[in-house]
Amino acid sequence: MENIFFTDSENLSQKALEKKHRLENDPLSRTNHMEYLSGMEQIKSDIMQKVMSQMDNYDYMKYTEKDVKAALEHERCSVSDFMALLSPAAEPFLEEMSQKARYITSRHFGNTVYLFTPLYIANYCENYCVYCGFNCYNDIKRMKLDFERIEHEMKIIAESGMEEILILTGESRNHSDVEYIGQACRLAQKYFRLVGLEIYPVNTDEYKFLHECGADYVTVFQETYNSERYEQLHLAGHKRVFPYRFEAQERALMGGMRGVAFSALLGLSDFRKDALATGLHAYYLQRKYPSAEISLSCPRLRPIINNDKISPLDVHERQLCQVVCAYRIFMPFAGITVSSRESESFRNGIVKICATKVSAGVSTGIGDHESKYNGRDCDDLNGDEQFEINDARSLETMYRDMADGGLQPVLNDYLYVRED
Repeated sequence: MENIFFTDSENLSQKALEKKHRLENDPLSRTNHMEYLSGMEQIKSDIMQKVMSQMDNYDYMKYTEKDVKAALEHERCSVSDFMALLSPAAEPFLEEMSQKARYITSRHFGNTVYLFTPLYIANYCENYCVYCGFNCYNDIKRMKLDFERIEHEMKIIAESGMEEILILTGESRNHSDVEYIGQACRLAQKYFRLVGLEIYPVNTDEYKFLHECGADYVTVFQETYNSERYEQLHLAGHKRVFPYRFEAQERALMGGMRGVAFSALLGLSDFRKDALATGLHAYYLQRKYPSAEISLSCPRLRPIINNDKISPLDVHERQLCQVVCAYRIFMPFAGITVSSRESESFRNGIVKICATKVSAGVSTGIGDHESKYNGRDCDDLNGDEQFEINDARSLETMYRDMADGGLQPVLNDYLYVRED
């Protein structure tokens, strides 16, 4: 596989180059990526073994046109049918897959599409993930918002009409500890009806604490389910430990979170196998925790600061559409999110077929909603972004575009009952 993730030395600053050279002396770069580190909770679960076994044995080239037609004819999609729908043999049937996915989505979700926005509150990170703009060896402007600025950012977002927010940090306990994230959740409750988290994986008791602070759901990207490729891409830091990350969603549910979201970053490895593993991971957890709200995402790689050559491997829009349609047919009730990594035209089309949630008014930088939403120049107070987005539409524009496309944009549909 072509290596597109390691930046050429001439593109690195001297400071970043010196950091990169210290990698060989970093004790967390020499850890076994399949062994837990001290302080990492180990739970008794057989889901990882099931998913990895089926993914490793998945030979998508064996599926035929007959298998795909049978999968599309079945009322319920089996695991074997899901495998057929992700195979190259299904590519000529993309129109049929789209029609079935659209019917299933309409049946369970109507014509609604949910809108949310992310809020990055810190970009410090202790991991070396070679494809990520936040990685600790990338020479970027780092920032952690204090609580006054977090609340200011939330006020600006809330004034736009947004009712759901996804709080994100870089993966650094030292700079963004659980108490800090919990306080951000408490502030978010003042302005939003639904609060999600996309942070470093934590233990069950910590997820319980964050839920009590106001977090409703947790999103974790496994990045790739290929453990060997995972080791190659995650060279240092706690994120290097594959099984601890894999079990994050289950620990979140054990800690009381209402919902969890799953994703591989398509283009890091064989996207068909990663898509299969993502779907199976969600499927088996849904069976084990039937009351949990399950969601799937399907992001592709995007360019980052100091490496604009990053792009997905062999995952074009047709392949992405195939994956998303297969997700919908396999898991009819799951939410499906398509992020601002994708183009405006793709997102406008996919929400009419099978996606149920899109982000709007997106920034992946730190503290820049003042400039983004109100046009005020405050670059000196901002931190650098995680990756380049593709669709920069505001909430107002996104809402109008969804409505003009015959959809019903939804900002929140939860009822909250106060206990006296």
